[in-house]
Amino acid sequence: MKAFRHAIWITLLISHLPVTAQKKSTSLPVYKDSSAPVEQRVTDLLQRMTTEEKVGQLSTLLGWEMYTKKRNKVTESDAFRKAIKEQHIGMLWATLRADPWTKKTLETGLNPELAAKATNAMQKYAIEETRLGIPLLLSEECPHGHMAIGTTVFPTSIGQSSTWNPELIKEMATVIAEEARLQGGHIGYGPVLDLAREPRWSRVEETYGEDPVLNSRMGEAMVLGFQGDDLKSGYNLISTLKHFAAYGVPEGGHNGNAVHAGTRELQHSYLPPFKAAVNAGALSVMTAYSSIDGVPSTANHWLLNGLLRNEWNFDGFVVSDLGSIEGLSGNHHLAGTFPEAAALAINAGVDADLGGKGYGTHLLKALKSGEVSENILNTAVRRILRLKFEMGLFENPYVDPAKAKKEVRSRKHIALARKVARESVTLLKNQENILPLSKDIKSIAVIGPNADNIYNQLGDYTAPQAEDNIVTVLEGIKDKVPPATKVTYVKGCAIRDTTQIDIAGAVQAAKQAEVAVVVLGGSSARDFKTKYIDTGAATIGPDTGTGIISDMESGEGYDRSTLHLLGKQTELLRAIVETGTPTILILIKGRPLLLNWPSENVPAILDAWYPGQEGGNAIADVLFGDYNPSGKLPISVPKSVGQLPVYYNALFPVKHNYVEEDAKPLYSFGHGLSYTDFRYEGLTVTVDESENDVTVNIKFRIKNTGPRDGDEVAQLYLRDDVSSVVTPQKQLKAFKKVHLRAGEEKTLEFRLKARDMMLWNTRREWVTEAGTFSLMIGASSEDIRLNSSFEISRNIKIHNP
Repeated sequence: MKAFRHAIWITLLISHLPVTAQKKSTSLPVYKDSSAPVEQRVTDLLQRMTTEEKVGQLSTLLGWEMYTKKRNKVTESDAFRKAIKEQHIGMLWATLRADPWTKKTLETGLNPELAAKATNAMQKYAIEETRLGIPLLLSEECPHGHMAIGTTVFPTSIGQSSTWNPELIKEMATVIAEEARLQGGHIGYGPVLDLAREPRWSRVEETYGEDPVLNSRMGEAMVLGFQGDDLKSGYNLISTLKHFAAYGVPEGGHNGNAVHAGTRELQHSYLPPFKAAVNAGALSVMTAYSSIDGVPSTANHWLLNGLLRNEWNFDGFVVSDLGSIEGLSGNHHLAGTFPEAAALAINAGVDADLGGKGYGTHLLKALKSGEVSENILNTAVRRILRLKFEMGLFENPYVDPAKAKKEVRSRKHIALARKVARESVTLLKNQENILPLSKDIKSIAVIGPNADNIYNQLGDYTAPQAEDNIVTVLEGIKDKVPPATKVTYVKGCAIRDTTQIDIAGAVQAAKQAEVAVVVLGGSSARDFKTKYIDTGAATIGPDTGTGIISDMESGEGYDRSTLHLLGKQTELLRAIVETGTPTILILIKGRPLLLNWPSENVPAILDAWYPGQEGGNAIADVLFGDYNPSGKLPISVPKSVGQLPVYYNALFPVKHNYVEEDAKPLYSFGHGLSYTDFRYEGLTVTVDESENDVTVNIKFRIKNTGPRDGDEVAQLYLRDDVSSVVTPQKQLKAFKKVHLRAGEEKTLEFRLKARDMMLWNTRREWVTEAGTFSLMIGASSEDIRLNSSFEISRNIKIHNP
């Protein structure tokens, strides 16, 4: 009877529980309970997984092989089903990527609507056809637009930083994230935070230039734009910082080669942009191919654990660059076998394997042999699973194809691409105010290999484009002038190839025109004849079938030994200038090139880098004065390769001149002219010291003294006059872009704190040292308009810098 009464009591108790509680107690695993804390869900799922399933979660396979397209229908591929069943994969990379390397064209690749359907199909299979139903994380290339068909193409990063406008770049990053997320992406690769102090290096275009402070502000903007305030929004991406660390200064400019940098140089120059981006909330970091002081980044325990996680409190995940785990064996010769390489990487703190060939069976062997512990594996898997829960993928793994079709590459996004491109254009020279041009001009000769070439103005990591997506310089000029204006186009020559020449035709066109606009530079445009290594970097060589050399001279894998304009470009430019027709040089390129002769002989020079899909309109806006140029160089332009390195913030002592030339760049960091003039005046500096900090308040006025409205970038530089370790001759500390109407004056304020003046001393401590600091404010690192100094009375130790 007692047992009977007890059973009745239990039945009554259950009957009075809420329905949801009853279901949870009987059928719903904790990891599928959206109301449970994320860490509990991760722990519950982890303990249900086999070792093979855990290892699979760390594999990021090449995604473009994972769908099958037949006309307007798309499904998951056999390769995908096999990878799910046999490898238990948890991530894909570049699923929607289209370019010559992936062999995805406008016909074989996916438009935004089909892309959304493809990622939905893959998620559905991963969730419904596996034991635990874990959704995928899809990583996409997003440096200057989502690298997929039908998306908006912005200027490459070197152009983005030429805007010196972090708020604009944040707005751009928000759009890039939205377009990728609407198609099913979750992780955006970017920003690239490598300092570009070696212009021979092929990937300068992917960077924000040579300076840690400018790079930091741009990196923060990208992270904040990508990730937003809510990863579950359906519009935001996880940001992956590239490439950790010091990848941009390889020996001899050879992509991926060894880096020779001391620990203090790392701390002062190469690490701050990454630290700033981590502080901004970045949730993913990618290792570099290169080694630092003999230790490859993908096996650098101090870099990935001691610094990134323990000192910086980074709580996201680390992913290898493509093939860099295997590279510990095949390239760096650090490991004798691939299982040893897998052990080195995961023990150093690499959580995810980009490419899927570094971990997998090799990691399983390392686990079996005891080289890797189960605890290390669980830690890595936990980091991946945590983000899947934080993005809400277990509840909302799918996207809306109709929404992707409607919102990707909208008119608003295209307008923003034009705005970013416009602000990136930098006026290097404007002799006798030849610019802006009058729209009443009767005839224009538009000349050069980059005047009407779609792909040459887009940069590397760009998908195939429908022709009407892109506005070239020729098209931009034609759209700007009246129908009666005669616009004559002659290509004249190619970028590299010397068999495609029509200099005579270009000269004839220039002689018959009031002005000649010559568009030269470089190209990162890949074509389907280019050969690639396993990492996707291009290999250099002529087309053996036709004998015609491609234009590509920049972009991953295309390192240079010189920085001259290649092919017959200089010969073409000289011939045009010699006609006597006023000549304007427009540069479209991915790295600084030697411009000594143009600087001496061409009246006006505009640098547009790779300006993206709206480049032609943006350049025309500047040419004809509808936009007053405001770009500033984020990297120095050398006079010769023999000067390298030539970045502005070199350490003391001051460089002396060479026998052949001086040591100064042709155009300095921060340089950029306007169609108006700005006067700086009224500098005041006050110092307020507290027990653990100092505040330096700086005020000054800028007045637009010219005839046009314009934007100026005021730049603040600092020099530590006497310090316990060698410091830079000058270092950018703050900048502000301000719009001023003709005749308008504004007061600008900067505020520096102790951490802005800190150094890493001989005790390996961050400290702001007592002493005098020289303050310089101006329009570039060389064009200093205001000078002052201030003093700090005592040393201030900086905690958690």
